Amino acid sequence: MFREPGDVPSGSERQDYFYRSLGDGSYESSIHTQGAWNPHEQHMAPVSGIMTRGLELHQPRPELRMARISFDILGIIPAGKFRIETKVIRPGRTIELLQAELIADERVAVRATAWRLQRGETADVAAVEDEAMPGVEEAGSWHDLDQWPGGYIASLKAKVVPGHRPGRGQVWVRSPYPMVEGEPTTDLVRLMGLVDTANGIASRVPPGPGSYMFPNVDLSIHLHREPVGEWLGLDTSVTFGTDGIGVTNSVLNDAHGPFGVASQILTVRQLPAA
Repeated sequence: MFREPGDVPSGSERQDYFYRSLGDGSYESSIHTQGAWNPHEQHMAPVSGIMTRGLELHQPRPELRMARISFDILGIIPAGKFRIETKVIRPGRTIELLQAELIADERVAVRATAWRLQRGETADVAAVEDEAMPGVEEAGSWHDLDQWPGGYIASLKAKVVPGHRPGRGQVWVRSPYPMVEGEPTTDLVRLMGLVDTANGIASRVPPGPGSYMFPNVDLSIHLHREPVGEWLGLDTSVTFGTDGIGVTNSVLNDAHGPFGVASQILTVRQLPAA
């Protein structure tokens, strides 16, 4: 059972990982996956990481790499035990489509699809139009994420680039924990396990009673190159429409500059004052 936010396990109960493997594609979540909207659910960020790991390990082909990963959140993602089932749904020699499902209490909570595309030599025509964020060393300490509850947010270290404001901001984030206890975490899995944080780094409104909730129901990530390192840079803008729907868009950065983009569609709903 999960503890209240901020009550981090200690001593023999300490959990220095996001997930513990139970074998055969089954896992158990730790306090560091705890969501911000409900204490009994998982945050989508580490869920994206563990599902990316499942996709990465499924029938790997070195001549292909993941270029797009899309997640549909089909409901509450319960804390505790779950399993991931992965398969190829569109095989191909140079292009293939994979699917992963996170199943908890015999219900599909999240479904992901990923395109793997053939690698090729295109250095002669390579170009990136997105501007690189200032580096981690140029960013300052930042504690605005502390306004959000939950074990996942509490696990993060964040640094902010000057000019941050509601609805627009550039923030670097990292977490010290491996995705799975006792197993190495690849850079792709580590950074994909942070991307969903984007929806909370430049909130248009503060969280809490009398304000608005704005959870995302999906996450779509496009990768023009493979990311590296431990720090994820989120160059993020947040738009709220007039009829209860919003969008969070982010250019994704690592130490070498932009490597992709991410989008999240939001359901914006007013919260009661008490």
